[in-house]
Amino acid sequence: MEFKLPKTIVKASRKSPKNMVIYGPPKIGKTTMLSKLDNCLIIDLEDGSDMVDALKVKVNNLGMLAAIGKEIIQEQKPYKYVAIDTISKLEEWCEVEGKRIYMKTPMGKNFEQKNPGASVLSLPNGAGYLYLRIAFKQWIDRLNLLADHIILVGHLKDKMLEKKGKEVAVKDLDLTGKIKQITCANADAIGYIYRENEKTMISFDSLDDTVAGSRCDHLKGQTMPFEWNKIFID
Repeated sequence: MEFKLPKTIVKASRKSPKNMVIYGPPKIGKTTMLSKLDNCLIIDLEDGSDMVDALKVKVNNLGMLAAIGKEIIQEQKPYKYVAIDTISKLEEWCEVEGKRIYMKTPMGKNFEQKNPGASVLSLPNGAGYLYLRIAFKQWIDRLNLLADHIILVGHLKDKMLEKKGKEVAVKDLDLTGKIKQITCANADAIGYIYRENEKTMISFDSLDDTVAGSRCDHLKGQTMPFEWNKIFID
Protein backbone atom coordinates (compact mmCIF):
# COMPACT_ATOMS: atom_id res chain seq x y z
CA MET A 1 0.00 0.00 0.00
CA GLU A 2 1.45 3.35 -1.07
CA PHE A 3 1.24 6.30 1.26
CA LYS A 4 2.27 9.84 0.44
CA LEU A 5 3.36 12.05 3.28
CA PRO A 6 1.84 15.57 3.25
CA LYS A 7 4.04 18.40 1.98
CA THR A 8 1.68 21.23 2.90
CA ILE A 9 -0.78 22.06 5.67
CA VAL A 10 -3.87 19.83 5.58
CA LYS A 11 -6.97 21.89 6.34
CA ALA A 12 -9.45 20.82 8.99
CA SER A 13 -12.23 18.64 7.57
CA ARG A 14 -14.87 19.94 9.99
CA LYS A 15 -15.46 22.69 12.53
CA SER A 16 -18.35 21.32 14.59
CA PRO A 17 -18.16 18.59 17.24
CA LYS A 18 -18.81 15.07 16.01
CA ASN A 19 -19.21 13.80 19.55
CA MET A 20 -20.61 16.07 22.23
CA VAL A 21 -21.51 15.70 25.92
CA ILE A 22 -24.06 17.95 27.60
CA TYR A 23 -24.95 17.77 31.27
CA GLY A 24 -26.63 19.82 33.96
CA PRO A 25 -29.08 19.79 36.87
CA PRO A 26 -32.37 17.86 36.63
CA LYS A 27 -35.26 19.59 34.85
CA ILE A 28 -32.93 22.22 33.37
CA GLY A 29 -34.25 21.57 29.84
CA LYS A 30 -31.67 19.21 28.31
CA THR A 31 -34.24 17.01 26.57
CA THR A 32 -36.30 20.03 25.53
CA MET A 33 -33.25 21.53 23.85
CA LEU A 34 -32.61 18.24 22.02
CA SER A 35 -36.18 18.33 20.69
CA LYS A 36 -35.36 21.66 19.01
CA LEU A 37 -32.42 20.26 17.06
CA ASP A 38 -33.48 19.48 13.51
CA ASN A 39 -33.24 15.84 12.40
CA CYS A 40 -32.09 14.64 15.82
CA LEU A 41 -33.23 11.24 17.04
CA ILE A 42 -33.49 11.13 20.83
CA ILE A 43 -32.91 7.62 22.15
CA ASP A 44 -34.60 7.89 25.53
CA LEU A 45 -33.15 5.52 28.12
CA GLU A 46 -34.80 7.13 31.17
CA ASP A 47 -38.36 8.06 30.14
CA GLY A 48 -37.33 11.71 30.12
CA SER A 49 -38.96 12.64 26.81
CA ASP A 50 -42.64 12.12 27.67
CA MET A 51 -43.35 15.85 27.90
CA VAL A 52 -41.74 16.91 24.61
CA ASP A 53 -42.67 16.54 20.94
CA ALA A 54 -39.63 15.13 19.20
CA LEU A 55 -38.09 12.50 16.98
CA LYS A 56 -37.72 9.99 19.80
CA VAL A 57 -37.75 6.33 20.70
CA LYS A 58 -37.81 4.74 24.15
CA VAL A 59 -35.34 2.00 25.00
CA ASN A 60 -35.47 -0.26 28.05
CA ASN A 61 -32.34 -2.37 27.67
CA LEU A 62 -29.21 -2.94 25.61
CA GLY A 63 -30.99 -5.45 23.36
CA MET A 64 -33.43 -2.76 22.25
CA LEU A 65 -30.58 -0.29 21.81
CA ALA A 66 -28.73 -2.77 19.60
CA ALA A 67 -31.87 -3.36 17.52
CA ILE A 68 -32.38 0.38 17.00
CA GLY A 69 -28.74 0.82 16.03
CA LYS A 70 -29.02 -1.99 13.50
CA GLU A 71 -32.16 -0.41 12.02
CA ILE A 72 -30.46 2.98 11.73
CA ILE A 73 -27.54 1.43 9.84
CA GLN A 74 -29.86 -0.54 7.57
CA GLU A 75 -31.79 2.66 6.78
CA GLN A 76 -28.45 4.25 5.79
CA LYS A 77 -28.27 6.56 8.80
CA PRO A 78 -31.27 8.88 8.17
CA TYR A 79 -30.57 11.16 11.16
CA LYS A 80 -27.92 13.86 11.22
CA TYR A 81 -27.85 13.75 15.01
CA VAL A 82 -28.44 10.92 17.47
CA ALA A 83 -28.75 11.76 21.18
CA ILE A 84 -28.41 9.23 24.00
CA ASP A 85 -30.48 10.38 26.98
CA THR A 86 -28.81 9.50 29.33
CA ILE A 87 -25.25 8.25 29.40
CA SER A 88 -25.66 7.47 33.12
CA LYS A 89 -28.31 4.85 32.31
CA LEU A 90 -26.04 3.40 29.61
CA GLU A 91 -23.30 2.96 32.22
CA GLU A 92 -25.78 1.17 34.48
CA TRP A 93 -26.76 -1.25 31.71
CA CYS A 94 -23.11 -1.86 30.81
CA GLU A 95 -22.60 -3.30 34.28
CA VAL A 96 -24.72 -6.28 33.17
CA GLU A 97 -22.90 -6.44 29.83
CA GLY A 98 -19.58 -6.36 31.67
CA LYS A 99 -20.69 -9.39 33.67
CA ARG A 100 -21.39 -11.27 30.43
CA ILE A 101 -17.93 -10.38 29.13
CA TYR A 102 -16.30 -11.57 32.36
CA MET A 103 -18.24 -14.86 32.26
CA LYS A 104 -16.76 -15.60 28.83
CA THR A 105 -13.26 -15.64 30.35
CA PRO A 106 -11.70 -18.74 31.96
CA MET A 107 -11.75 -16.98 35.34
CA GLY A 108 -15.39 -15.98 35.11
CA LYS A 109 -17.10 -18.97 33.52
CA ASN A 110 -18.50 -20.16 36.89
CA PHE A 111 -19.16 -16.69 38.31
CA GLU A 112 -22.97 -16.82 38.14
CA GLN A 113 -23.07 -20.36 39.49
CA LYS A 114 -20.97 -19.40 42.50
CA ASN A 115 -22.48 -15.90 42.94
CA PRO A 116 -26.12 -16.01 41.75
CA GLY A 117 -27.33 -12.54 40.76
CA ALA A 118 -24.10 -10.82 41.83
CA SER A 119 -22.74 -7.81 39.96
CA VAL A 120 -19.39 -8.02 38.20
CA LEU A 121 -18.45 -5.02 40.33
CA SER A 122 -18.45 -7.34 43.37
CA LEU A 123 -15.17 -8.88 42.19
CA PRO A 124 -12.37 -8.30 44.71
CA ASN A 125 -9.96 -5.39 44.44
CA GLY A 126 -12.19 -3.55 41.96
CA ALA A 127 -11.37 -6.06 39.19
CA GLY A 128 -14.93 -5.91 37.86
CA TYR A 129 -14.56 -2.30 36.77
CA LEU A 130 -12.28 -3.46 33.96
CA TYR A 131 -15.18 -5.39 32.39
CA LEU A 132 -17.55 -2.46 32.91
CA ARG A 133 -15.09 -0.24 31.04
CA ILE A 134 -14.70 -2.77 28.21
CA ALA A 135 -18.48 -2.99 27.78
CA PHE A 136 -18.94 0.77 27.95
CA LYS A 137 -16.18 1.48 25.41
CA GLN A 138 -17.65 -1.08 23.02
CA TRP A 139 -21.01 0.67 23.19
CA ILE A 140 -19.52 4.12 22.70
CA ASP A 141 -17.77 2.83 19.56
CA ARG A 142 -21.05 1.36 18.27
CA LEU A 143 -23.00 4.54 18.93
CA ASN A 144 -20.40 6.63 17.11
CA LEU A 145 -21.37 4.85 13.87
CA LEU A 146 -25.04 5.90 13.96
CA ALA A 147 -24.89 9.51 12.74
CA ASP A 148 -22.65 12.40 11.74
CA HIS A 149 -23.02 13.80 15.25
CA ILE A 150 -23.56 11.93 18.52
CA ILE A 151 -24.79 13.78 21.61
CA LEU A 152 -24.49 12.15 25.03
CA VAL A 153 -26.66 13.58 27.80
CA GLY A 154 -25.47 13.30 31.39
CA HIS A 155 -26.53 14.12 34.91
CA LEU A 156 -24.83 16.62 37.19
CA LYS A 157 -22.87 15.41 40.20
CA ASP A 158 -21.85 17.97 42.78
CA LYS A 159 -18.72 16.89 44.59
CA MET A 160 -16.43 18.52 47.11
CA LEU A 161 -12.70 18.96 46.61
CA GLU A 162 -10.16 20.39 48.99
CA LYS A 163 -8.22 23.35 47.58
CA LYS A 164 -5.82 25.38 49.64
CA GLY A 165 -7.30 23.97 52.83
CA LYS A 166 -10.90 24.77 51.85
CA GLU A 167 -13.69 22.58 50.53
CA VAL A 168 -14.85 23.69 47.07
CA ALA A 169 -18.00 22.48 45.27
CA VAL A 170 -17.24 21.17 41.77
CA LYS A 171 -19.79 20.60 38.98
CA ASP A 172 -18.99 17.20 37.54
CA LEU A 173 -20.40 14.64 35.13
CA ASP A 174 -22.15 11.87 37.06
CA LEU A 175 -20.20 8.85 35.84
CA THR A 176 -17.77 6.41 37.43
CA GLY A 177 -14.16 7.65 37.32
CA LYS A 178 -12.68 5.86 34.28
CA ILE A 179 -16.06 5.70 32.54
CA LYS A 180 -16.07 9.48 32.73
CA GLN A 181 -12.55 9.54 31.28
CA ILE A 182 -13.65 7.38 28.32
CA THR A 183 -16.69 9.61 27.74
CA CYS A 184 -14.76 12.87 27.92
CA ALA A 185 -11.88 11.58 25.77
CA ASN A 186 -14.41 10.59 23.10
CA ALA A 187 -16.04 14.04 23.09
CA ASP A 188 -15.03 17.02 20.94
CA ALA A 189 -17.04 19.29 23.24
CA ILE A 190 -18.37 19.06 26.80
CA GLY A 191 -21.01 21.62 27.73
CA TYR A 192 -22.44 22.42 31.16
CA ILE A 193 -26.06 23.64 30.98
CA TYR A 194 -27.62 26.04 33.48
CA ARG A 195 -30.22 28.79 33.76
CA GLU A 196 -29.41 32.49 34.03
CA ASN A 197 -32.02 35.26 33.99
CA GLU A 198 -34.64 32.91 32.49
CA LYS A 199 -32.25 31.89 29.70
CA THR A 200 -30.79 28.44 29.12
CA MET A 201 -27.02 28.82 28.96
CA ILE A 202 -24.22 26.44 28.01
CA SER A 203 -20.62 26.75 29.11
CA PHE A 204 -17.58 25.20 27.43
CA ASP A 205 -15.30 27.09 29.79
CA SER A 206 -13.11 24.72 31.77
CA LEU A 207 -13.14 26.58 35.05
CA ASP A 208 -11.82 25.21 38.33
CA ASP A 209 -15.33 24.30 39.47
CA THR A 210 -16.82 22.98 36.21
CA VAL A 211 -16.01 19.99 33.97
CA ALA A 212 -16.30 21.47 30.45
CA GLY A 213 -14.24 22.22 27.35
CA SER A 214 -13.96 21.89 23.60
CA ARG A 215 -11.54 21.00 20.81
CA CYS A 216 -13.56 23.19 18.44
CA ASP A 217 -12.08 26.67 18.07
CA HIS A 218 -15.43 28.46 18.06
CA LEU A 219 -16.47 26.86 21.37
CA LYS A 220 -13.22 26.94 23.36
CA GLY A 221 -13.72 28.85 26.60
CA GLN A 222 -17.16 30.06 25.53
CA THR A 223 -20.21 30.62 27.73
CA MET A 224 -23.30 31.57 25.73
CA PRO A 225 -27.05 31.18 25.30
CA PHE A 226 -27.78 27.58 24.30
CA GLU A 227 -28.46 27.78 20.55
CA TRP A 228 -27.68 24.82 18.32
CA ASN A 229 -26.76 26.97 15.31
CA LYS A 230 -23.89 28.42 17.32
CA ILE A 231 -22.57 24.96 18.16
CA PHE A 232 -23.00 23.11 14.86
CA ILE A 233 -21.74 25.61 12.31
CA ASP A 234 -20.98 23.43 9.28
